[in-house]
Amino acid sequence: MRVLAFAASSSRHSINKALVRHAVARLKGEYLTDVEIEFLDLNDYEMPIYSIDREREGGIPEEGARFFEKIGAADGVLIAYAEHNGFYTAAFKNVFDWASRIEMKVFQGKPQLVLSTSPGRGGGAHVLETAIASAPHFGAEIVASLSIPSFRDNFDLERGELTDDALAERLGAALARFARRLT
Repeated sequence: MRVLAFAASSSRHSINKALVRHAVARLKGEYLTDVEIEFLDLNDYEMPIYSIDREREGGIPEEGARFFEKIGAADGVLIAYAEHNGFYTAAFKNVFDWASRIEMKVFQGKPQLVLSTSPGRGGGAHVLETAIASAPHFGAEIVASLSIPSFRDNFDLERGELTDDALAERLGAALARFARRLT
């Protein structure tokens, strides 16, 4: 079984990357010990900003096709969405836009656990709501979701784990639902 995991952020110090790594460690350690995890870094998928003119002139960049293929090869997808001004990051939106030109159902029916966090009390909830609402249109089956508010108050970056017991329990429940769907 193979899970594709990534933070929808291009920041090298992304708190959503820390969150997705923690979630994957728990998934593998507590719920699916035999799972193979592949981490993606959106920085490996940099391309020109999508435009129909660029697509007509040069086709789909290799990075966009590779991103689409990685999703297709996975049994499930775990994403932590960073929120920029209430929406997806430009880095994620661009990769997604290119991949959607291959097939509008970018997520290819794959079950997903979607997360988000931010430094503020909102926890990236708006971008998470957007991702959940658009999921059926783009071929995603959202199995579970969780927003982590006030990241630095609820997560120990040195240890790489949630420090709030209630949030840790909610993440565990979301991971359990995701694991059950994959088995």
